Amino acid sequence: RNIQPRRQQMTEPPTKKTKPDSTPEPLPLATTKGHPVLAHVIRLLPGQDLLQELLAFVKQRGIKAGFICTCVGSTGPKTTLRPAQKPDFKELEGPMEIVSLTGTLSMTGEHHLHLSVSDGDCCTFGGHVVEGCIVRTTAEVVIGEIDGCEFRRPVDSRTTYDELRVLEEPV
Repeated sequence: RNIQPRRQQMTEPPTKKTKPDSTPEPLPLATTKGHPVLAHVIRLLPGQDLLQELLAFVKQRGIKAGFICTCVGSTGPKTTLRPAQKPDFKELEGPMEIVSLTGTLSMTGEHHLHLSVSDGDCCTFGGHVVEGCIVRTTAEVVIGEIDGCEFRRPVDSRTTYDELRVLEEPV
């Protein structure tokens, strides 16, 4: 069966007020119902930048609410990550095995991806995916697309970071 995702205009849920002239409650942080998921597969080749290629793929496919289902492969000769709570990037040298890739991404370029890699001694390193994670032999990636949703990443005043907001098609 050929299932095509619906492409409709997304709307933000209305902000609720608890009482007149009060601070609005935060927008919902979850979907209101379950949504169908479509699977996309891409194999990246040696020398390609993991982040650049994934963002280009979701943009080309028009994926508004994507997530990484699985990824196996390798990086090197360099792998660039941003460690948690650090402003500077860390560049790892040499061949690395991808042991985990997880996160969300959308055709707007907004994303939050974490990568874990291990070296020849099975030491594992992880952090935020940034440009500079170069595919060494392959990266076989399955991306899920949530039909009827769109991911945005506005600044959340509670955390001061760009955090996930899920928009749903109106029912």
